[in-house]
Amino acid sequence: MENNMMLDQNIELQSEDLEVPFFSLATIVTATNYFSSDNKLGEGGFGLVYKGILTDGHEIAVKRLSRSSIQGLNEFKNEVTLIAKLQHRNLVRLLGYCIEGEEKMLIYEYMPNGSLDSFIFGWSMRFNIICGIARGLLYLHEDSRLRIIHRDLKASNVLLDSKMSPKISDFGMARIFGGDQTEGNTNRVVGTYGYMAPEYAIDGLFSVKSDVYSFGILLLEILSGKKNRMSFHPSQGLNLVAHVSSQKC
Repeated sequence: MENNMMLDQNIELQSEDLEVPFFSLATIVTATNYFSSDNKLGEGGFGLVYKGILTDGHEIAVKRLSRSSIQGLNEFKNEVTLIAKLQHRNLVRLLGYCIEGEEKMLIYEYMPNGSLDSFIFGWSMRFNIICGIARGLLYLHEDSRLRIIHRDLKASNVLLDSKMSPKISDFGMARIFGGDQTEGNTNRVVGTYGYMAPEYAIDGLFSVKSDVYSFGILLLEILSGKKNRMSFHPSQGLNLVAHVSSQKC
């Protein structure tokens, strides 16, 4: 029954116009050396990410959806259909996808310097990264043909290319706003606690302001070199935001 359900879902996905190139499973298996642990770049709730090298020498990053992730299927479809419509120097570029058998994968440009949460930088580099993230977010909110609310902006979802330019990634949680719509609500709050705006975490209300709140948390992390969820006062359990708020000017 489960295998039939997976097959039906794959047929449904393959019948959709995903607007990006298709990669065969054989191509991805070869590129990642059979998903070797040596090629593993990271892991998230959706599954694993691997580095791959195509036969023409082009480096790629392969986001492999976990077979046990039901939630990830919707995020997979959302990310493919959404990011294929977006083009900006500070958004990660989707190169293609693979749907074959029980496998569902997204193929991205490879970011040799990994994600932002792996680094602590000097001021000039931090400033350039902050400006790049802000430009990418402004594009999503105001300058693209779609108004996009990312809903999961955080350090691990900002990737860095060979020149340390930031690119916003992971649009599985993103939502499109149309016309004059400025906010939405949901009973299914998704994202990462610590980066969520209070009105979203508590009441499920989200808007461009929700992303701006997340950007503010990210800004604090970049400037301080500290993670928001670290404890700054053992007896009071303060996180970074509470710690900053408690400081006297």
